[in-house]
Amino acid sequence: MNVTQGERNNRATMATFIESACDKYADKIAFYCGPQSLTYREVEEKSRQLAGWIQNNTNLQPGDRIAIQLPNILDFPIAAFAALRAGLVLVNTNPLYTPREMQHQFTDSGAKALVIFAPLSAPLASVIDHTDIELVIYAKGGGSASVPSERDIQQVDLDNILAFDAAPFCPPNIDAEAISMLQYTGGTTGRAKGACLTHASVLTNMEQLEERLSNVVTPGEELFVCPLPLYHIYAFAVNLILFFSQGNTNILIPNPRDLDAFVTQLKPHKFSGFAGINTLFVGLCQHPEFRELDFSHLKITISGGTALIDAARLGWEEVTGCTITEGYGMSETSPVISLNHPGSEHYGTVGAPLINTNVEIWDLNDQPLPDGEVGQIVLKGKQVMKGYWNNPEETAQVLTSAGYFKTGDMGVVLENGCIQIVDRLKDMVLVSGFNVYPSEVEQVLCAYPDVLEAAVVGVSDDTTGEAVKAFITAKETLELTDLETFCRQNLTAYKVPKQVVVVSELPKTAVGKILRKDLRANA
Repeated sequence: MNVTQGERNNRATMATFIESACDKYADKIAFYCGPQSLTYREVEEKSRQLAGWIQNNTNLQPGDRIAIQLPNILDFPIAAFAALRAGLVLVNTNPLYTPREMQHQFTDSGAKALVIFAPLSAPLASVIDHTDIELVIYAKGGGSASVPSERDIQQVDLDNILAFDAAPFCPPNIDAEAISMLQYTGGTTGRAKGACLTHASVLTNMEQLEERLSNVVTPGEELFVCPLPLYHIYAFAVNLILFFSQGNTNILIPNPRDLDAFVTQLKPHKFSGFAGINTLFVGLCQHPEFRELDFSHLKITISGGTALIDAARLGWEEVTGCTITEGYGMSETSPVISLNHPGSEHYGTVGAPLINTNVEIWDLNDQPLPDGEVGQIVLKGKQVMKGYWNNPEETAQVLTSAGYFKTGDMGVVLENGCIQIVDRLKDMVLVSGFNVYPSEVEQVLCAYPDVLEAAVVGVSDDTTGEAVKAFITAKETLELTDLETFCRQNLTAYKVPKQVVVVSELPKTAVGKILRKDLRANA
């Protein structure tokens, strides 16, 4: 009987995918981080050694949750792959989390183990005794890192584990439909909740992405820049899963906000791929040394996580000669839903749905709308999560009995099959009964030469119910009266911001997505 690639992936697990890639591409460089590197063979050996140590020296069992709280350093793939090979459930965590955020994610997930970046481990001391964590592994700790605890918690340095004689590793029997990751994301309550992604859902999405990029990405030959955090589902899926599976090389950037160091890390390499967001594209294009790099091999740049603005797209293409391919995804969908075809981008859209992804547009009564009408984007496909971890109420709000996932995003399917995102349903502003989508106003604001970034929210108004308020970062030459004139020339009157506030910076997530909810709270 013939077995398709899709059927193989549905029976495979993250562990078998890791082992297969390491075996096939053993001698190739898998990751660079500054002057250091790891080959595929070294990734396999070190992750197997850590997985064997976990099996032989801890009480952890397959299905237990392990939090990974690391920046983009070489220890990340070692720890993440070891956890998956040992059958543990990966809980990706921001290394800059506050104690409050750490405690919520650790306790909500029931994590029993943690791999943490030693230089940023101090906040752990105030929360560890309020969690179920019984094992802490310190990366880059030099053998001396630990936090005080009233409990008998096993604390060990990763370098010391990898220096021991390798313990025997026995691969556990894991079902493809078992949970492989809890990817935490925001929700209607404001509390982060864990999207349950299975081995099959993540690998299915990898296969879908592989098909969409097949005309431009050559397995075993690409060198991709990875500045976005691996703990975020975007970089995890694109860099750590897809590109790794193909035998390509990733350049890990630990701190993309340090543009000088970022550019220095890029100088030795003739990279062929880049995954980023607006703030990175704009910032790098304004850096004089970045503009002098060799872009002759760059053939694909991917954008996701936040709507691509024209200023970022046009500036990047002018400097690098490479177009930007925008996509759309969510933590709950492993994560990619749609992606433009590289080299044939339909700007202003996030491309067509990936293969085997059924996208529909629904009205507020959950009834399908015809193409060309705006409504909520919903989808069905094997990349959709099982549900939210221990949260049946919120799961029921977004997953229908027929398996459709409600994204909470407003959009429209165009005649060419591409999806155009209008805005988040909850971010829509209602001015005198008219719908105002913040992203449209933000695009106009950012088109003004002296505006760098913009975020639009709705505020209470005695006359119109709600009014549009804009927060912007800008050049010193900005004249607000000229900006208002520009807005009136490009927007219907009710969409023109009633207030414009110039700020030094906008609140953002770790991957640069602007936090409108924070602006609303202080508006």
